Amino acid sequence: MAETTTRQQPLKGWDKPELDLSNAEWQSSSRGLGDVQIAFVEGFIAMRNSGRPESPSLIFTPAEWGAFVSGAREGEFDLT
Repeated sequence: MAETTTRQQPLKGWDKPELDLSNAEWQSSSRGLGDVQIAFVEGFIAMRNSGRPESPSLIFTPAEWGAFVSGAREGEFDLT
């Protein structure tokens, strides 16, 4: 079966460039917990699921990353 690739259009108002993550240096938690990896690329922070590295990565500006980390530390994303 031939494999097809579809390219999604950026969201309206999307102000982030399309980053080349092929040579990104992915980092995992120092504790080795979870499946999240991050990479710092061209002034942005990329985050991916290490169990599915072929899946799309989330791209954060430094301000968005700061807000995300602060929210995580404060329990904003904890299941209740």
